[in-house]
Amino acid sequence: MDEEELKCYVKAGEIAARVREYATRIVRPGMKIIELVENVENKIRELGGQPAFPCNVSINYEAAHRTALINDELSIPDDSVVKIDVGVHINGYIADTAVTVSFNPKYEDLLNAVELALSKALNVVGNGVRFIEIGKIVEETLKSHGFKPIKNLSGHSLDRFIIHAGESIPNHKDILSMKKFKAGKAYAIEPFGTDGKGYVEEHNLITIYALWKTGRIKGLSANEKKLLDAIRSRFKTLPFSERWLMDVFNNDIALLRNTLERLWKRRIIWGYPILVEAGRGMVAQFEHTVVVLEKEVIVTTKLK
Repeated sequence: MDEEELKCYVKAGEIAARVREYATRIVRPGMKIIELVENVENKIRELGGQPAFPCNVSINYEAAHRTALINDELSIPDDSVVKIDVGVHINGYIADTAVTVSFNPKYEDLLNAVELALSKALNVVGNGVRFIEIGKIVEETLKSHGFKPIKNLSGHSLDRFIIHAGESIPNHKDILSMKKFKAGKAYAIEPFGTDGKGYVEEHNLITIYALWKTGRIKGLSANEKKLLDAIRSRFKTLPFSERWLMDVFNNDIALLRNTLERLWKRRIIWGYPILVEAGRGMVAQFEHTVVVLEKEVIVTTKLK
């Protein structure tokens, strides 16, 4: 990793940290999620970054991958637990961070346990440390407080314009996770905890997409080509929302959704279903991005 890349990672992290804290200040019961995500995404741009993915707002037993649709009427419920996942990039170099806000005192212990698990995990990260060590400490911390890690969600390596860059950092003692952190690489560390079954399953609703096929594609209609060209030029391989493409067909929402669905069915774009806790247990998530160097670890998304 050269000096310019590191500067971009650090700048993205500084913006992400400020936006994450901003989100915790403005979120409230009764607020429409479209208001929350658009405020968050606009704040990223205002501070000089670009969204690395649509702001995720996952409520109660939802763990990940919900963002607002166009004209979304969903509001934050009373007594809810809300995960806010924020991604920022500078020239493709990504910061990924998340926080959970509870409007129900009953779940404060869950939030505290997951936040503690993240803090302990960050103290272990270092060049040459095996990923399993992170999983071990997350699982031990959560279980000691009476909760479970979500075993089929994990942290991940980051690369330029790539959110999930091929390596997974487990949230449990996974004996297959013997790979090591490497100097010059960036990683997202993100424990999820629950009082439910400890794993997630897919819901049928998709609100986030990403480009899947990057080569030349034959047999596209004019509308499919127009939309695909916009996706490639605006987002490259980063996830996106339908909200960010409204202008492509002059605010014709039906045409946009129909064309997105056709690209998805042809596996030209990938859809990320909302992930829900299998036992409908409550879910909390906290996340930071780290850059691992030879002799130090920079937590880019810690508030300065």
